[in-house]
Amino acid sequence: MSEAYQEDFRDEVLNGKVVLMSPRPAVNHNIIASNIYRIFGNYLDGKKCMPFADGTDVYLTEKDRVIPDVMIICKREIIKRNGIHGVPDLIVEVLSPGTKKRDRGYKKDLYEKCGVGEYWIVDPDSQAVEVYLLKEGKLKLDEVYQVLPDYIELSADEQADYKKEVPVSLYDDFYVPLESIFHNLF
Repeated sequence: MSEAYQEDFRDEVLNGKVVLMSPRPAVNHNIIASNIYRIFGNYLDGKKCMPFADGTDVYLTEKDRVIPDVMIICKREIIKRNGIHGVPDLIVEVLSPGTKKRDRGYKKDLYEKCGVGEYWIVDPDSQAVEVYLLKEGKLKLDEVYQVLPDYIELSADEQADYKKEVPVSLYDDFYVPLESIFHNLF
């Protein structure tokens, strides 16, 4: 096979060990990550913080280099030509079958240890967003936001309590509609 057709395998380094990433995430994974990046980019246009999409290396420790699906960086001095050298303010990981355990386990613990202020775990299958906020040095589950299937009927009280938007803690007026995150899935 010609080198031009060989896969360019991406990898992360977790606790000093090279971990290959899926070379081709599922279509819904890419749609969700693109939707979130676009929403972040539209809101942040002209503001101090910047969104980054999949493909940007983040150097967190000497033994840990990750490639989040989407992130927001407010400290521009950590942005270098070859990646982010420091801690993002918000990280989003969209779950894939091969990454669920890492995203909920080692990576969550790593992000907590490094001081990531907000961490989203997005599940394409259940159309849910788990939002973790750093409180007292721990990433604690703040809320789970979920698109409800059409067949579920809510009472008036349940409708009043149902949260259709995910707040971004970095700004008081930044809310991401759930429908926009999961728009156009297959």
